Amino acid sequence: MRLLLLGCTGFVGKELVPQLLQAGYQLTLVSRRLPRGYQAERSNGRLYWLQLDPAQPDSWHEPALKDALSQADGVVNLAGEPIAEQRWTPTHLKLLESSRLETTRHLVEAMADLKSPPHMLVNASAIGFYGTSREACFHESSAAGSDFLASLCERWEAAAAGVPSATRLVTVRIGIVIAGGGGALGKMLPVFRAGFGGPIGSGQQWMSWIHRSDLCALIQRSLEDASWTGVINGVAPQPVSMNDFARELGRSLGRPSLLPVPGPILQVLLGDGAKVVLEGQQVKSERLDSLGFSFRYPDLSSALAAATN
Repeated sequence: MRLLLLGCTGFVGKELVPQLLQAGYQLTLVSRRLPRGYQAERSNGRLYWLQLDPAQPDSWHEPALKDALSQADGVVNLAGEPIAEQRWTPTHLKLLESSRLETTRHLVEAMADLKSPPHMLVNASAIGFYGTSREACFHESSAAGSDFLASLCERWEAAAAGVPSATRLVTVRIGIVIAGGGGALGKMLPVFRAGFGGPIGSGQQWMSWIHRSDLCALIQRSLEDASWTGVINGVAPQPVSMNDFARELGRSLGRPSLLPVPGPILQVLLGDGAKVVLEGQQVKSERLDSLGFSFRYPDLSSALAAATN
């Protein structure tokens, strides 16, 4: 099976791409720049790389990308700038929007122009769709929130919903992704290993998470199982509070987790983007059990043990 991959050169793609190659897929990877470690893999003849920016309309007129899309059986679109790594300046907000909305709109428009579009599209979204809350528990059927991130996710999903009727669409609302070597955990590990770790902000906010291996398995099942369609929350069964997350991380490392990071410090560093970390939301999936999906890391202790060893 041939796949076109967008936004798959980052933290999730680092595991997803080798997994799909091992499963026998032929991949065309679209990225603004060649990621480290991919050059050697191209020699196997099943991984091709196109240096293009999928958020730019001109990229979709390039013959190589047009050919790759027309030959693809499926598409995985994870494109989007990281949400909580910089201050939300007006310029950065535009980048958060364009990297998601423009990429998805151009992709969908290009698919609509094909006589035989890809059979499936797995499109990313985020649990930020639901807004933030300390009390509510959100499921796939819950309504969208009212803040900037919720609006962005709602528009992102609406753009993906324009796929041709012949294309099966799976929208994965992704939680906090846990694995070694990057992501949110990658930023926390050096501090905790030095003995200075602790909860961020009040510690009462919810963290709805998923181990990267489970997310990659979920994406592959979405590609392969025709019964998977619509919105799926990409989260593990057991969300936790920030206090519990910090305590479990400290325990897994054999380090204390007593020094909280005050919310105002994070707000100075990230501005409005700190809201994503300081408020959070409790999200569960009401669909994954019925779809027969089994988590390799259903609880935080097993996920952190795998990520920190």
